[in-house]
Amino acid sequence: MLNKIKDNVFIKSTLVLLIGGIFGKLVGFILKIIITRYLGAEGMGIYSMLSPTSSLLSVIAVFSYSNAISKIISEESSRAKTLFISIIPISLLINIFIIIIVILFAPILSTNLLKDSNLLFPIICISLTMPFISISAIVKGYLWGKQNMMPYMLSNFIEQVVRLILILLFINYFLNISLIHTICFIILVNTIGEVSSQIVMLKYFPKIKFKKSDFKINFNDIKKVMEFCIPATLSKIIGSISYFLEPIVLTNILLFVGYSKDYIVYEYGVVNAYALSTLLMPQFFTQNMATSLVPELSKYYKIRNIDMCKKRIKQIVLISCFIGGISTIIITLFPKFFLNILYNTTEGIDYIKLLSPFTMLFYVEYPLINSLQALGKSKEAMNITIKTSFIRIFTIIIFSFLKIGMYSLIISIIVNLIISTYLYYKKINEILVI
Repeated sequence: MLNKIKDNVFIKSTLVLLIGGIFGKLVGFILKIIITRYLGAEGMGIYSMLSPTSSLLSVIAVFSYSNAISKIISEESSRAKTLFISIIPISLLINIFIIIIVILFAPILSTNLLKDSNLLFPIICISLTMPFISISAIVKGYLWGKQNMMPYMLSNFIEQVVRLILILLFINYFLNISLIHTICFIILVNTIGEVSSQIVMLKYFPKIKFKKSDFKINFNDIKKVMEFCIPATLSKIIGSISYFLEPIVLTNILLFVGYSKDYIVYEYGVVNAYALSTLLMPQFFTQNMATSLVPELSKYYKIRNIDMCKKRIKQIVLISCFIGGISTIIITLFPKFFLNILYNTTEGIDYIKLLSPFTMLFYVEYPLINSLQALGKSKEAMNITIKTSFIRIFTIIIFSFLKIGMYSLIISIIVNLIISTYLYYKKINEILVI
């Protein structure tokens, strides 16, 4: 009877994430279509060149707070008050430090490494969004730990709607100024979206009364969070550094072997903004399901209920395979239709055809990573990320010298996917003997 209740809580949380995710992602898709069509191929090329930097800074801002806090709260009694008072000041200090570093080094990054001085101000704008992302991650962690997914999904939906409205109202105004001003505006709109999301989530928080004595940093709480966050974040940072280095390495080698800068920016945008984005449209399903895994696995693994751990992982992986398989087949059969509907282009069809047989691994990889972290094996996940990051950059270098253009990037993505998914599965199998 108790297992049925626990199953119902898990299934309910997962369904809320899936259904809410559909609505949030639908607005997100509309937003992405609008941005893509307004910016055009040139703008999306520039925007895609910024994505690795944005990804790296977002990883630092989030710092795995959501998963760490949800894990702690699911394992123990409510710790929201002391956790928040201890973690928020630390996160803000980290963000302020990173913002200063980014502002100082943005000219070198944009001009010398990415070979485009126009990227200077967009890079600075990305850094300014970091504190808002951090606070959202901390608040989400509490809701996830309590397996209360409705406020999180509602806040995510509101965030996307706010971004959509603001971009629709002002994008033409900024386009009349310049393309770079428009990209800076799109980036900074995220801060307003994050604030609206935080307001919605805090509305659903239990009323917590604070006393003067509560406003003390609890170093035990910080230690506990950091024991999870540091290896988990280092793992993501290493992956993001690999992604961050990707356009730098790719651009410099392809320029060296004779490709033009315009070709590199355009085709990089086609791969990331069109081909990969189309293939990974339904990936939010598996990402949301993986979110519900962390508190579940943490709770069962702490009491050594290995059978339930295996059951949950198998459930999520099977559902992920089903969703990934069906969606990939449909997109691969009708790539022209989806590219036209979403982005008003047919660019990227050849890339989609080459990537599609391996796309399902994207859907499986994320739940496996979350499973390792929930089982307290963040260091093992970090070690795997280090290996695969070196492989990713190494394969880009090797294949770029073969003068096969952007296919060097496609091949490196495929090789990295196969190896990383295998290594994550192998490690989980060693821990749980699935």
